[in-house]
Amino acid sequence: MAVHLRLARTGRHKRPMYRLVAADSRKARDGRFLEILGIFDPLKEQGLPDVKQDRVLTWLHHGAQPSVTVRTLLRRSGLWKQFEAEKAAKKKA
Repeated sequence: MAVHLRLARTGRHKRPMYRLVAADSRKARDGRFLEILGIFDPLKEQGLPDVKQDRVLTWLHHGAQPSVTVRTLLRRSGLWKQFEAEKAAKKKA
């Protein structure tokens, strides 16, 4: 099973909110997911997601592939840099 980290849309009409979820790549966008990893509200001024950092890193280390949008959000929050540093340290050791 290929796991992807992606956004699932919630919220009402013209007031989007998104959940950052770990889901099977074959499931629908708003379909069944494995775990909720955070929430992203694009209408906030800050524009950063509230993320369970330890769980996101766990999924990434186990091979989950983030979507392009999720990767951008992880870069903005600094989590992607942390993941790559841990991966490089693990490879070096």
